[in-house]
Order: sequence, then structure tokens, then C-alpha cells
Amino acid sequence: MPVMSKSQLQIFAALPLFFVAALLHAAATVQTRIVDATTNQPVADATVTVNGKLLTADAAGIYTIPAEAQFFGARAPGYLAATFVSADAAKNGGTFGLKPFAVKALYLSEFGVSSSIIRNSALDIIHHGGANALVVNIKSDHGLLVYPSEIPLAKSIGARKLTTIKSLTDLVKTNHAQGIYMIARIVTFKDDPLANARPDLAVHLEDGALFRDREHLSWTDPFQPEVRAYNIAIAVEAAKAGFDEVQFDYVRFPDAATKLKFSGPTDEAGRVKAISDFLAQAHTALIPYNVFQSADIFGYVLWNTNDTGIGQHLEEVVKIVDYVCPMLYPSGFKFGIPGHPKPMASTDDIYNTIKLTLDNAEKRTHANPRKFRPWLQAFRDYAFDKLVFGPTEVSAQIRAATDAHMDGWLLWNPHNRYTGIGLGETKAAPLATLPGH
Repeated sequence: MPVMSKSQLQIFAALPLFFVAALLHAAATVQTRIVDATTNQPVADATVTVNGKLLTADAAGIYTIPAEAQFFGARAPGYLAATFVSADAAKNGGTFGLKPFAVKALYLSEFGVSSSIIRNSALDIIHHGGANALVVNIKSDHGLLVYPSEIPLAKSIGARKLTTIKSLTDLVKTNHAQGIYMIARIVTFKDDPLANARPDLAVHLEDGALFRDREHLSWTDPFQPEVRAYNIAIAVEAAKAGFDEVQFDYVRFPDAATKLKFSGPTDEAGRVKAISDFLAQAHTALIPYNVFQSADIFGYVLWNTNDTGIGQHLEEVVKIVDYVCPMLYPSGFKFGIPGHPKPMASTDDIYNTIKLTLDNAEKRTHANPRKFRPWLQAFRDYAFDKLVFGPTEVSAQIRAATDAHMDGWLLWNPHNRYTGIGLGETKAAPLATLPGH
């Protein structure tokens, strides 16, 4: 505070103590607004963190930064996360801008990211404008942590028997240097190593045997605190390595035709609470890292008003995570959708499958449309007429997501093949391989 005159000091001393405390607090804090860096308009759904804690804006959208905080983090759907210097508020009027960014990502498996041929093919598309992000497996569909994790449980259950990423930090730094947004995919409750090594944490059949899905893989129980803590620890390792986003896949109960046994109540309310509690716990654990959190959900969840039998309830999930990533593969809508029984009969039908589903999600939740970022199909149809998804089909899906005002898209191809679908491929010289992978 500035030096006071004698008369000012006398007035100040006469004030009630609670009012003096309020004045000192105001003088010791920084008032900030989070805006769009290009339009200077307020940003919807901003998340602001200071010293590992979440801040809440007042009714006017102002965040109060404590004086002792030299830096604070901010992020919002549709923007890049940023770390700001609190002292800069004095020269920018307390306004801090986030840079708009729509993620357009290609999926790479743990083997795809380690193959120079597959990886460089994806990077070539990115460098020629066809995409700007990668979704990379760090915990695989088989429950393996494919990097040098320090989590003791991962080592004891045999989840560390495959290494395809020698350093998460190096992987992120190398791709960030090329302007690539990095997403760490964590296959969550489908976890064969943990379920087999620790049957007490697994999903069981009524006769006590381990449940195995159509791939003969076992699952862990979403109610179990140790299961939740394990997956959250993996997410924290990804955040510490510098990933822009942590994405939880298979964050659900198994879709099984037979009755299964869990450690908690398996009615719809119990299932929804288990999944929502896990996502909320992960959100709290990730606050210190200013990293985006996303969750993959079934496409039909955007239509079903129940939990689809797997604990995924749209209105609950959208309240917790930064991004909801519905799997909107037209091949997955084998029963059609309301008013649209043929999801793949033509290019227009493919477009409408995506557009109508996203429109319905926005109508149901009244959420910021940028909170939705769909998975789109870049693989051969398996449910209808075996249609090959080429430039026309992929373009129709991307156009639908764009027209629905969503925040970009994610492309799924299990073989990581993205050439021949019209995403900015050229004859340019190949990119250098990533060191150490």
C-alpha cells in the first residue's frame, strides 16, 4: 500500500477491524478476467488454478488471485491452456487472453507411436495442415503401461512388461517443438493385468470366476478405491510429463449380457455415481497441473436418457470433464437413431448421423458446444455394407462436427493408417524420426 498521511492514518485506525482486513485483502490481491485473445470477449467455462487450487469467478466473471501467487493457470474448452504472470495484471488491466485452438487429432497406439513409418506418416499429415494433435496410448487396451512408470503397483502386477515409449517427457517435448497438441489415452477399467494379479479388485461372474469380455480380457471394479487411485496416478504421471490433455477411455462398466458382481450397488444410480465419482476424483488430482481432462463415451449415450447400462450418463459426465469425447462412428449406430434409421445409406446420412447426435447432446445439456469433441470413423465399416471410409466419408463427418460448433475432432483407425482420406497429404520430404522411440 502507498504511504499514508497522518490524517489518513487516523481515519484508517478508526475503521472497524473487519473493514480494515477487507481493505488489506483487496490491496493484496489481483483481479483478473479470462478472455479470448483474438476477440477480447469473455471465455465460457474457464478453469483458473493457483498453487494447486481451483478458483471460482464471481458473478461478474472476475477471478481474485492471491498476492503471494506469482503465477496462475487458466484453460477452457476450445482454447490452449496457459500459465500467466500475476504481476502482468498491472499492465494489461487485469485481462488475460487464451488462444483459440480446435483439436484435430489422429490416434496412435503404443505400437504406432514407436514405429517411425507409422508415426512419420501421421506427422506428415499434421505438418501439412490436415491435423494438429496426437492421441497416444500410455496405458494400452491390454492394461500395459508402455513407458517407465514409477507406480509400484504397475510393476508388481506385470503391467510394465512392454516399453514402446522410453520417456513420456521426451515424447511430449519433441512433439510440442513441432507445434503438436498431445493427448495421453488411458484405458481405465478394462485392465487385464490388474484384474488377474488382484482378483479382489476385479469384476466377477456370479459363480466367483473372473469376468472376461469378448476379447477374453478381464475388468476391474470401478467402485474400488485402489483401482481409481491407480488410474489417477497414471494420469498424474502424464500431466507431470507435460501432456496437454489426459483422456480416460473405457471409463465405464462392462457391457455384458450376463449378471456380474461388483463391490458396490449396481443399480443405475450406483453405476452413475461410481463413474462420476472417479472422474471427479481425477479432476481434483489434476488441478495442480492445469491439464485438460476428457472422457470417451459411447455414441448412444448422447441419445439414451439412462446410463446405457454402463454408468455413463451424459448430463453427469459433461459437468465434470473439460471435454466429452463421444464415439460417433456411423458403424456403431446399428440400431439407427431417432428419425434417422439408416446411419450410412449415403454420404448425407453419414453427415446427419454425426450432426443430429451432436445437436441432440447440446439440446439436452445446454452445455457449451466446445465441450464436445467427437471421435470420428476412419476405418472400414464392420456393421453394414463394409464401406471403406475414404475422403468423402471422413469429410462428411468432419463437416458435421464443424457445423455443430464442436471443438474439433479425433480420428480413430485401429491400424493408425490415415493416408488416403484427404487430410493434407503431400509428396514432401519425410520428417525426421523422433529421437529415442
